[in-house]
Amino acid sequence: MSRLADYFVVVGYDYSKGRSGSGCGVIINRFPEKDWSDCPFTQGIELFCQPSGWQLYSTRLAPTFFVSVLTDIDAERHYCACLTFTEDVVDNGPSGGDEEEDEVDPALVRHSKMFAPKSLVLVSRLDYFDTFRNCLGLIFTVHIENQQVQIETLIGNILGCVQVPPPGGPQIRFSIGAGDRQALQPPLSPTLSVTRTAVAMLFQQLGISNVLSVFCAALTDHKVLFHSMSYWRLADASHALSSLMYPLKYSYVYIPLLPAGLYEVVNTPTPFIAGVHSSLKSQFCDLLDVIIVDLDGGSIHVPEHVTLSLVPEPILSRTVQSLNIILNPELINADNAFALTQT
Repeated sequence: MSRLADYFVVVGYDYSKGRSGSGCGVIINRFPEKDWSDCPFTQGIELFCQPSGWQLYSTRLAPTFFVSVLTDIDAERHYCACLTFTEDVVDNGPSGGDEEEDEVDPALVRHSKMFAPKSLVLVSRLDYFDTFRNCLGLIFTVHIENQQVQIETLIGNILGCVQVPPPGGPQIRFSIGAGDRQALQPPLSPTLSVTRTAVAMLFQQLGISNVLSVFCAALTDHKVLFHSMSYWRLADASHALSSLMYPLKYSYVYIPLLPAGLYEVVNTPTPFIAGVHSSLKSQFCDLLDVIIVDLDGGSIHVPEHVTLSLVPEPILSRTVQSLNIILNPELINADNAFALTQT
């Protein structure tokens, strides 16, 4: 049996460093405060809560949810499920006298009311993303609506009372104490990834030909960089690509959501699968050895100096035909003269 989650973390905007022009995140609270002996706390979580960078906003944003992936020194993946919302900035004026007024970030004084991002984070070695979304959503609802439920009780139940069976184990039903009833089904296999709709979405976004090209690129140790306006789609695309390699396991750098502060990773000589927000695409348009995949536009860019080894014939044709039938089953009966009747 394993813990559903190892840590709960609250990450907020660091006002002490946010007046210099580029904002930062800071860990406000974490539970437990001491590290588990079998799972030390992973540093740098605040970077992955706002991959595009921490900043203040002039309007309140809708809550968002996505999952970042951190890899520790033992190459074990830790999933950081982040529910991010914005809250009022208590004091968005200058912190000092007239002498400091010229040094204040203009974004802090341009609007009479500003909003700062805050993230509720569950850190886990398990990938039950839907369950994490439900649990964080309940905590957020209790916080916003001031319900008569102790948030500390909910967090304690998530971290200490929900024990997950190993792969192949039975379904469990549990409640974190907010009047909820949840069910969790462990996967059947410890090695076969649960992709949900991630693989189908990748084919829908890129098409069969492009997916096979990206698959061959990753399989032959090329650098692959996804970009999209959606953090969730970036994480799903990276997960789908690595899952398609089964029974092989991708052992190089794997950062589905690459923070802006760690952009130098794309210049490393080692292969990688990474994802960045499309707002940062101007920073990587001139890379000479990186295959760039536009998930929103459905295209891939292969630099002229990069040569891809594609699937040989006749395997390629048979693969494309089979995938077409799977993804578009209506093709089988598309030319029928008479509609088939269901009996």
